[in-house]
Amino acid sequence: MSNVRNAVPGGRERTRSLAKAYTASLTGTALEWYDFAVYSAAAAVVFPALFFPESDPLTGALLAFSTYAVGYLSRPVGGIVFGRLGDKIGRKKVLVITLLLVGIATFLIGVLPTYGAIGPLAAVILVLLRFAQGVGVGGEWGGAVLLSSEFGTPRRRGFWASAAQVGPPAGNLLANGVLAVLTLTLSNEQFLAWGWRVAFLLSAVLVAFGLWIRLALEDTPIFRAIEQSGDRPEAPIKDVFRLEGRGLLAAILCRLAPDILYAMFTVFTLTYGLTQLGMERSQVLTATLIGSAFQLALIPLAGWISDMVNRRLLYGIAAVAAAGWPFVFFLMIGGGSQPLFILGVVVGLAIHSFMYGPQAAFITEQFSPRLRYTGSSLAYTIAGVFGGALAPVIFTALLSATGSWVAPAIYLGVAAVLTIVGLLLGRNPQHAEDEEYLDVLTGARATA
Repeated sequence: MSNVRNAVPGGRERTRSLAKAYTASLTGTALEWYDFAVYSAAAAVVFPALFFPESDPLTGALLAFSTYAVGYLSRPVGGIVFGRLGDKIGRKKVLVITLLLVGIATFLIGVLPTYGAIGPLAAVILVLLRFAQGVGVGGEWGGAVLLSSEFGTPRRRGFWASAAQVGPPAGNLLANGVLAVLTLTLSNEQFLAWGWRVAFLLSAVLVAFGLWIRLALEDTPIFRAIEQSGDRPEAPIKDVFRLEGRGLLAAILCRLAPDILYAMFTVFTLTYGLTQLGMERSQVLTATLIGSAFQLALIPLAGWISDMVNRRLLYGIAAVAAAGWPFVFFLMIGGGSQPLFILGVVVGLAIHSFMYGPQAAFITEQFSPRLRYTGSSLAYTIAGVFGGALAPVIFTALLSATGSWVAPAIYLGVAAVLTIVGLLLGRNPQHAEDEEYLDVLTGARATA
């Protein structure tokens, strides 16, 4: 173990590297979810009027939301392209590219001419930019997780890997804060004319900060050790499917319940509160914002706890809770009580935190270090299509078809069962794999 400790910077230098890596990881995923929330608001309010004016209102809304779906469907492309590059040329180089890709695409949406200026080309460019965002995000997550976790010790991977997982609540809170300020300070006409652009253009601040942090970092000790040993894969995608297919399946399945639970308590509950309970939009949004604020602390806490106990067991207990909580939640809010609605959403997002916090570490631990970026990226992006991308649509369809919350709750329960299957297929941490590579790096330093 002494060799492992010496393989990474020591003392204050190591602490600074860990802090920078954690911040760099969080910044990238926060940008992703900031964009997610801002785009959702614009797709509902702005895009149908400005980019699809010849359509009827319903078709215009569907077209706008189709550009939102493109961001999910393009993620596997990013996972394939950038995942393999991350294992071949390094974590840091790829993360700089993906951050620039997401940031530039988001900024360009903010300055994109509307239909009134350039006609149908405006909608085409919007879809292409959304596709580019999705490609960048697909390659971002796996590297962001590795950037923070591979600077830390393998035995504390749960906590350090959770940096990327804090991004969703941080990005949601930041986006809602920006949208709230714009809504309070601008008229509807001003927001439609130019205010919505400000929300997209502000993403440049996150991009600049993230680049500043990432460019100042070395690549991770694990990748430098892999590079030093000459063990970089020639065909990482093929190797993942050929050698580590079970790990890939486990990693994909483990993401389903967290993604679908998150969609239920951040998207579906908004629709349900408005249409079924007659609540005000501000009331249901308050619940989500309070729950997201708690997640800022609960996600890293859950990651840390998963380092102290069996990670799969903690994850599995939370998955069981995820299957049961909707049945309690929808019964307790039947009377339309806002305090009970807030409590229910906060508990739902807390349960999500205890799956989401350990998730990044669990996924990366399903793959050997030399294939870790590729495998993690493929799992993240493939599961995202079947989980987060489809869940809001399926929830809405089930509610419309049955008129009851029971079908959506059963849907989440099935996802929880599949996640538990993934946990059973998965493996526990193999710290020796990392330590062997770090010994290579230590030996090279000693020789030098």
